[in-house]
Amino acid sequence: MALSDPAPGDRKGSRLPPSGVAVRALEATASLGRPLVSFAFVLALWALAGAFRIVPEAIFPAPWSVWAAAVEMWRNGTLPKDLSVSLSRAAIGFVIGASLGIALGLLTGRVALIRTLLGPFLSLLRPIPAIALVPVAIVWFGIGEGSKYFVISYTVFLTVWFNTHHGMEYVPEVYLRASRSLGASRRREFLTVIVPAAAPYIFAGLRLGVALAFLSLVAAELSGASSGIGYRLQEARQYIRTDRMFALLVLLGALGAIVDLAVHRIGRRIVHWEQG
Repeated sequence: MALSDPAPGDRKGSRLPPSGVAVRALEATASLGRPLVSFAFVLALWALAGAFRIVPEAIFPAPWSVWAAAVEMWRNGTLPKDLSVSLSRAAIGFVIGASLGIALGLLTGRVALIRTLLGPFLSLLRPIPAIALVPVAIVWFGIGEGSKYFVISYTVFLTVWFNTHHGMEYVPEVYLRASRSLGASRRREFLTVIVPAAAPYIFAGLRLGVALAFLSLVAAELSGASSGIGYRLQEARQYIRTDRMFALLVLLGALGAIVDLAVHRIGRRIVHWEQG
């Protein structure tokens, strides 16, 4: 047999099935390509509207005006400072709210007494928007950082608690029967069966909490703040600088999308058993 001849098992064709790495690379490229096409399409429409002056510039600025405003705020140091302050507030509020939400959700989802005592009250709090709590937070904590942490953590807490509670409450009964038939202790059952079964719900709550952290951040900074993206939005409104307002809104959207993607990727790595 010549060295160049294919092996007997390879005579049907020389194409090999794509490797797992190649498949994941193709999936990542496709998942990245779809948002890029969407953003490019919307940006093109926005640019056309700005080029033909369909809407007055003072009301709906063109993309290049928004970019120029963002560069201006970056160069004079306003944007880096506000970005740092807002990210710090959002991160601290998110950590506080998510930690409390997970802890209490684990309890209300599995302990009947705590669920009876706190469940209805927490469900009553969920419809209250974050901006409605800003006056109360200022009275309780003043106009300092405490009021902003409270508003952000409150919003994140309720969302994460609800998802964690839901996941813990609806663990399939067959999982519990299987673990008990194998002689698992209550502690081992909780750590190796109940919590992993509820983990997808918990990470879903964390993803929602990230979005709500940025939403409530703006609400907290619109009153009683002297720095931050929300404060800068209010200042731009007072001076009718819609170009700055749009720049800050685009920045908020980009930050939220990046953090949401990071949480999603972390969740997929940790809760890997749900990917099948």
